[in-house]
Amino acid sequence: MAFRLRRRMVMRWHVWLGWLVGVPLLLWSASGLFMASFPIDTVRGEHLKAEAPALPGFRPVVPILEGRPVQTLTLSQQAGTPVWLVDYADGGKRRADARTGALLPSVNAREAALLARAAFAGKAELQGVTRFAAENAPLELRRPRPSWQARFADDTHIYIDAETGAVLVTRSALWRAFDFMWGLHIMDLQTREDTNHPILIGFAALAVISILIGICLLPLRRAKGRSAPQGVRPGGNGQK
Repeated sequence: MAFRLRRRMVMRWHVWLGWLVGVPLLLWSASGLFMASFPIDTVRGEHLKAEAPALPGFRPVVPILEGRPVQTLTLSQQAGTPVWLVDYADGGKRRADARTGALLPSVNAREAALLARAAFAGKAELQGVTRFAAENAPLELRRPRPSWQARFADDTHIYIDAETGAVLVTRSALWRAFDFMWGLHIMDLQTREDTNHPILIGFAALAVISILIGICLLPLRRAKGRSAPQGVRPGGNGQK
């Protein structure tokens, strides 16, 4: 009798845990199915990124570095102009004309639009550009950088660094849907980056416990079915 009472109690816990973790399991499965349905290169918008043209043959001039320690110097090309992208050791960034070494000013709206068009391989028209400060960067940018957001008619966003003119990221409508599903998957719709928070860990632990209880109950139910008299269903009224 005591064994049956304990079994019923465990079964009751298993049912309640099933109801509790049912919604998270559905969200994990649905979001995982969505994310697995698209190649990651398509999600990242690789097909929307134009290849940078080769730099012409020339002798670059070392830029004026303002007396600040430099972490890296990268030779690049922006709308047909060779430039140095300067990363200072203190975290600052600048750009310089690679032909003269002169430091260049920050990117304005007109230049941001030009750079975005050059970086876009799609056929949609550019609808406008908007500047964002580093402390007010959009969630989809994923980095605290001053930027220009170029919006295209197909809902593609290209972000241009407002200080260096470099292309930061390309975000498509599919990427934003994928990003939302990723937020659901890790239960973090605010930053969509935290995979180590108590809500996710707690529900995952409850799901594991529920599955383990179900596995333990399975042989007990099979044993109960084998021990029942022939023609009598376990838990029934004795009728066939």
